Amino acid sequence: MSPSESKQDDIDSKILSLAAEIADSPDQNVPVLLLNLKEILGQESLGRNELKKLKEDIYSCGLTEYCNVVLKKDFSKIQGGWSAAAQLADILSKSCVDIDPEEEKEKFHNEVLPKAADNLLNLARRIQKRYERAVKDEEKAELYNNFHIVTNSVCWLCSGHIDVAKQTLQSEDFHQLLLTDDVKTRATMMSVLENLVRVNSAVLTKTDEKDIRKILDELVYNLLEETNPVIGSLATKALLLMTRRHPPIVKIICTHYKALQIQLSKKWTGKGFGRELHQLLDLLYAGSYQQGEMQRLHRAACLIQAAWRAYQTRKRLKKLPKAITRIQKSFRERKAKERLLSQRLKEEEELRNHVQLQRQRALREFRQRQLDLLEIVPASLVDVYLREQEQKAAILIQKLWRGHSERRKFHDQKRALKEFKAAVTLQRAALRFLQRRRNERHILSPWRGPKGLTDERRTELKKEVEDYIALHPCSSVSMESCKELHQKTQEMLRQHVMKRHPHRKANQRREALLAQINTDVELLMNSPRLQEVTEPDIDAFTSRSGPVAARAKECHHTMLQFNRWPWWKKLGDEFLDPEKIPKEDINTEFETLYLGGS
Repeated sequence: MSPSESKQDDIDSKILSLAAEIADSPDQNVPVLLLNLKEILGQESLGRNELKKLKEDIYSCGLTEYCNVVLKKDFSKIQGGWSAAAQLADILSKSCVDIDPEEEKEKFHNEVLPKAADNLLNLARRIQKRYERAVKDEEKAELYNNFHIVTNSVCWLCSGHIDVAKQTLQSEDFHQLLLTDDVKTRATMMSVLENLVRVNSAVLTKTDEKDIRKILDELVYNLLEETNPVIGSLATKALLLMTRRHPPIVKIICTHYKALQIQLSKKWTGKGFGRELHQLLDLLYAGSYQQGEMQRLHRAACLIQAAWRAYQTRKRLKKLPKAITRIQKSFRERKAKERLLSQRLKEEEELRNHVQLQRQRALREFRQRQLDLLEIVPASLVDVYLREQEQKAAILIQKLWRGHSERRKFHDQKRALKEFKAAVTLQRAALRFLQRRRNERHILSPWRGPKGLTDERRTELKKEVEDYIALHPCSSVSMESCKELHQKTQEMLRQHVMKRHPHRKANQRREALLAQINTDVELLMNSPRLQEVTEPDIDAFTSRSGPVAARAKECHHTMLQFNRWPWWKKLGDEFLDPEKIPKEDINTEFETLYLGGS
């Protein structure tokens, strides 16, 4: 059976048959058929869980969405008229409360519930319009009764879902219903507003301020312009409840409706709802006083700031002549420094030019003396002198070139040496890393073959083995037995490799226990005497394990009882184990003995 078939089997048979009949019926008969849901939901024998299951079945069969669609129609042309519409609104609100479908939870909260709230408010507004146009008293009474049923459905739907209550307060249809001129309709809508705020205490905190302002405008208008005590009482109660549920509303009223408390005290005092009126006036007076106190503090802060700024300005004006003198002084000093610097640079430039002229003059004089000396030298020695000068010049050029070449080579060698050292460092780090990995692999790998065994060496060894077998044949063992022995050896080797890990674990545990015993022995050997024992020493010898403490207590009690025995019972038992002492000889209760640290 598929999941969909099993799910259909769990749905109530009446709901399934009704859904099938609605699917096959024309559109004009659907509202009348949907009215059968009232009988299904109104069964007195249903428990809470059974009723919740019926509502989930109604939603899963799509009947809730049918109700949403049908409420948009004009019921003046449908059998049952607006009474049928009011009953469908009641069915829709009851079927949407106390359910939370798991499979379509997001769709239910984001699509079905908002559509249901909009359709209910739209239906209430359409009924209210027909009620205002109605002429006969019977028709008006029937339409008002239907309007009352729809508004109760809106309250019931909002009582189970706070998001729907927020959407209702922000709805344009709800605001238009509050603005109606009919007294009964207006009183009903203010009762709806009061119920919404009372049931959902946090709905005003989630509503935008502009929507709250629209509601407050209508309530304040009813308090200031109406003379009906019923409207005044309902508006006062609604306004008082809103201010209690959402205290920032008091600030909004005191800011935008400044004369409200005076008009309320003059107009509505002694009209039969003085308790609520006095409570509202107390809240408004407290808010206006707090707001006035804040304004007074604000004006005082502004006055202090203005006085401080004036004081600072006057102080700066008194210091202005000194500041101007200081600015002029710094400007003159800077100009003097600039002139001194430019004069120094000019002197340095002149000195540089003078030195250069002296060098040029000295060079000319040196060359002139050389020419004078050459005139004195005999003609036969002039060539020798010129060759010597050329040789000296060549040697000087070679020396400079070799120096430049060696310096460049040294620079290249220095760079190569640095790269060589860096490569050595990287290679050393890589070799260490590879060595560590080889060591880890050597520890973790189950088997390693002999090192240095190549394929050629393996072939040579195999040939030597075959030659040895050919020279020393074994007639008692057949080839099949050798194969079986080989397989058995391989299996034993595999089992040894598989069992080696538990043996290693046992050895590690044994070493850990030996280390713990050595630590305990060293702790006991280094323990202080009883006269020198301190509280940290006692904590060092105290066990945190319950079984160990119980066992130590039992051994301690046994040894105490054993020490009380007469000497003739303990002959030859100087090293008697406490566990081997017969328990039938112990008569003392454990609770009467003292155990240190307990």
